[in-house]
Amino acid sequence: MNPERLDALSATYRDGLLLDTLPFWLRHAVDREHGGFLFCLDRDGTVVDTDKGVWQHGRFTWLLATLCNTVERRAEWFELARHGVDFLRRHCFDRDGRMLFQVTREGAPLRRRRYVFSEAFGAIAFAAWARASGDEQAAEQARALFRLMIRYGTTPGLIPPKVDPATRPSKSIAFPMIALITAKILRDDLGDPFAAEWVDRAIDEIRTDFVKPDLEVVMETVGPHGELIDHFDGRTLNPGHALEAAWFVLDEAWHRGGDRELTRLGVAMVDWMWRRGWDEEYGGIYYFRDLDGKPVQEYWHDMKFWWPHNEAVLATLLAHRATGEARFATWHGMVHDWAHGHFADPEHGEWFGYLHRDGRLSVGLKGNLWKGPFHLPRMQLVGWQVLAGMRADA
Repeated sequence: MNPERLDALSATYRDGLLLDTLPFWLRHAVDREHGGFLFCLDRDGTVVDTDKGVWQHGRFTWLLATLCNTVERRAEWFELARHGVDFLRRHCFDRDGRMLFQVTREGAPLRRRRYVFSEAFGAIAFAAWARASGDEQAAEQARALFRLMIRYGTTPGLIPPKVDPATRPSKSIAFPMIALITAKILRDDLGDPFAAEWVDRAIDEIRTDFVKPDLEVVMETVGPHGELIDHFDGRTLNPGHALEAAWFVLDEAWHRGGDRELTRLGVAMVDWMWRRGWDEEYGGIYYFRDLDGKPVQEYWHDMKFWWPHNEAVLATLLAHRATGEARFATWHGMVHDWAHGHFADPEHGEWFGYLHRDGRLSVGLKGNLWKGPFHLPRMQLVGWQVLAGMRADA
């Protein structure tokens, strides 16, 4: 990428974050009456459901505090990060110390999922807030949630399995991938040594059990020691998850001064999963693919969701930064252009979340229990930071 391209992309991500994505959520999501945020929004920001997702509360609070830590300490961002922390503390914990998944507008408990990802997103929210505010209680909450997440994620039987483990034991890349990014944030924001240890452990599990060089693939679901499972679930690939994990690895390689082994790992993951995930006919990233090219069971397998495109933008950008290879710059341009040309809403701002395979709009929602101010603004923030660094080095 030449300096002009770096400048143009950097401005696109910066302005997209500060002038479009963030203002959309600040205008429409803040619940001044009951606390926290309302994320279930229609295209124009109208509230379509008042239930509140705990994932999104942790994620948005992390974003606001991280902006204070890395961009500037704006009073609005700081106070809204506090607003999010207050709601998390008051309403998002269950009686046993686990975190809920869904609460009412007033904060009454509705649902808790088997997984420990509410705890992961709570941990990063408290860690970023602790760094921004000096709140030591928040730092302790972040550490405690991360340790709870690791205990539940690594102790057999604490999380009820989807299938009988005596018949077909399995595990997903989601846990080590989210453990990796959570550990990186706690290490960097709090200097937590347990989190630093888990950066290495999560990468080792991804490399050893999910990355398959002989097949040139990153698996989504494997047996407990990385075994292939020749059934629908075992063969199903998730290019978005794999590309997300790839840029986490590449970011860590860069953090370590360009670690060659980690760079090779991350670049291979991008290389293989781009080729399996990119739709050569219509463009964009498929949601699911089959390892052997067989039919995929999930009916939304060929839809285009917003978040895999956010992750593909960062994965290809970080691969290009690490290697300087032209193909990664080309792929970055392809996914950047396709995503901005199809997901972005020039009338009301922010991005649509769900498209048909050919790029036609499926539903106009801007937010729900799964989509909120996280993947898109994180892409914009990290992309802006990476490109600014590349421009300074050019």
